[in-house]
Amino acid sequence: MSPRRPTPLLSFPGLEMQRRPPLDTSHSPTYAFDELQTQTKRWYHYLPLCLTVLLILAPHPSLLYMLVDFHLLTMHQTVMFGVHLICTYTLTFMALSSLIICVVRDPGPVVSIPSRGGDEDGEMGLTEALMPDIDLDAPGKWCRQCWAPKPERAHHCSMCGRCVLKMDHHCPWLGSVCIGHRTYPAFVHFLCCITLLAVYIAVISIKALWYAFNNPLAVNEMTPVHELCLSFAGLVATLVIGSFASYHIYLVSINQTTLENITPFMLLRHLPPLPRSGHSLSDPPLEPELSYEQRRLVKDAHGAVRLYDVGLRKNWDQIFGWNTKLGWLYRLWCGGATQGDGRNFPRNPRADEMLARLATELVKVDRNL
Repeated sequence: MSPRRPTPLLSFPGLEMQRRPPLDTSHSPTYAFDELQTQTKRWYHYLPLCLTVLLILAPHPSLLYMLVDFHLLTMHQTVMFGVHLICTYTLTFMALSSLIICVVRDPGPVVSIPSRGGDEDGEMGLTEALMPDIDLDAPGKWCRQCWAPKPERAHHCSMCGRCVLKMDHHCPWLGSVCIGHRTYPAFVHFLCCITLLAVYIAVISIKALWYAFNNPLAVNEMTPVHELCLSFAGLVATLVIGSFASYHIYLVSINQTTLENITPFMLLRHLPPLPRSGHSLSDPPLEPELSYEQRRLVKDAHGAVRLYDVGLRKNWDQIFGWNTKLGWLYRLWCGGATQGDGRNFPRNPRADEMLARLATELVKVDRNL
């Protein structure tokens, strides 16, 4: 006869208890569960991605026409024709390779824990109220949307309905995906390849167009039209995509994500503990309660306090470094993924001192109000 189960001291008939799934720590240093809470994509989310691929492939018919007519039939430059063909299609395949990685690879899963019963209107559920005291607002501690641990530099994406490790931004042009820890090198690689491809096409097209203006009777009458369209498209793509590529090269150099760079008040979550009395600020301070002068202090400090800037070489090594002998080939071809686990990052040794100084100035201004 099986032993009789003891009767619980308290029972809640209206509360449906869920059995916690077994822990699986074989693939992650934190708790892992079977499913991640993500939002289902619709077919229209992939329309911008189709447009992106179309814009990459659209110049190639005119490019082939120009290369054949100008370099083979007019200039009789077989070697240059082959060189231009190899360079343009190598850059195209490299860009498409990194694009596939950005679309297919998970940007960085933060393990989710099943919901613990919070109400939809924001009220705290009974199970949540009985939990141990957890600092839900501390950086890198907890996500109230996913109800799961949130590592350092991870953020919750409202479009995807999940947290992403070292989230950079949500990109609708790549199939409505997030760019994060495991896809950021491929994203930067994609921008650089598109920029180089646009520059290359613009240069060879402008050179051929210049020859057509100086020798109008030596070329086919339709070839300058293709050369003019390619030159214009190449210059526009260079200015637009090149600006994004330059911006992300700058972010890699200072070891910041887009969210960290454009959100100065994110520094407030990293401030040291404030004095318990003598001010009216929360700990950590909240953006809405800051005065104009305090906001200016935070924005001015944002340009100087770079939490994860550990030097130019080490910053680039965190993103594009490799451990194997031929790892640079993989980086060169498709960008790959960032090294590390995406949860722990070395910090700027001077950041704590600057954050303490910012906290002191905020409290001093608040006392003078």
